Amino acid sequence: MQFLKTLFWVMIAVVAVIFSFRNWLTVTVNLWGGLAADVQLPILLLFAFLIGFIPAFLLYRTTRWRLRRKLENVQRALEEARTQAGIVSPSLVVPSAPTGGTIDPAPIGPPSSSL
Repeated sequence: MQFLKTLFWVMIAVVAVIFSFRNWLTVTVNLWGGLAADVQLPILLLFAFLIGFIPAFLLYRTTRWRLRRKLENVQRALEEARTQAGIVSPSLVVPSAPTGGTIDPAPIGPPSSSL
């Protein structure tokens, strides 16, 4: 799986490099107040991509960090509650074998009506 992930990113990098070489044009960007900037097209596209990507990435990382902290706090509180109550962790409980007794089988046939 790691190989496919690496192959995917290598393919993306190759496509980006080929695009950059074929579109290395100077583009004039008109700014405010009559200012104009001459920028290479791939650099302009990279800058526009980063303007959109960075805020979304930061939001994703902070949400993930916050949820991970909340989960750790809940797990810690659950473990403390278990130790205070003297409850053994469910992963350590071994089910006991049945002790003989009979089990009534379910009746076979159509259910009886009780009118």
